[in-house]
Amino acid sequence: MICLTGDLHHMSLRTGNQAYCDRTEIQVARRYLDMIAEAGIKVTFFVSGRSFVEEWEDLEAICSHPLVEVGGHNYSCFKPDIWHRAWNKLAKSYNGPAWYQRLDARRTMDIIHQRTGARIRSWRNHMYMHGPHTERSLAACGLEVCSDGVDRYSLGPRWHPDGVFNFPINVMPDHEHLYHAERTPEYVTWFVNRYSWKDDYGSESYHVEEWTDRVVEELENHEEEGVLSNMLVHPITLYLCDRFHSFRRILDVLAAARTVHVSDVISNVEKPA
Repeated sequence: MICLTGDLHHMSLRTGNQAYCDRTEIQVARRYLDMIAEAGIKVTFFVSGRSFVEEWEDLEAICSHPLVEVGGHNYSCFKPDIWHRAWNKLAKSYNGPAWYQRLDARRTMDIIHQRTGARIRSWRNHMYMHGPHTERSLAACGLEVCSDGVDRYSLGPRWHPDGVFNFPINVMPDHEHLYHAERTPEYVTWFVNRYSWKDDYGSESYHVEEWTDRVVEELENHEEEGVLSNMLVHPITLYLCDRFHSFRRILDVLAAARTVHVSDVISNVEKPA
């Protein structure tokens, strides 16, 4: 069983990926959705709140598609960043204080409900930014599952006593392990050395063909072992790498498996008494 997820951001965020792309991130996601819809694959998109305000004309077709689940991805994706850096320095919480996290989640949930009529159940923080108040803040807003972080040995959702399931990614993610856009080999070497960066898959990045080999092997191993896969593929990242050419190999694996939404996964897990 495989849970395919993707993160979508408003263009005014001005990410490095967006600067290198010949169309908006939401427009790229629509092309991506055409591909996975043709294969009958479910996807959960974690979408920033501002996208619903600034780019609803392009986003509407994504949100209304029956194979798509929408989750929250912060409202402004931690902008202005100086405010968040200050909170991180003062209180070790880049997300900000608990009241701010509740405000951010509710603001995101409200605009999604206003535009789509749906009440979201799932959440992923931008940059997987998980802080000391995250579970308590999300639970207070009625959210049920948070898919932050990378744990390659995760076997599925884990209940947190503050009231939500944590459901980390357990397949090598794309953005931080792929050479693309501004992430040249030279840039990656500088970044890793500057910040001593690594995750559960190490600090290495790969060209898209090798990354795809690794992901396909991992998905196939999980399927053989009965492990639930939670994977992240940013549409804009795979588009920038090779216009989705390598992603078609991943689609073949997904099409042969059972795919589920994030909320489907937790619907089948009992909460502790």
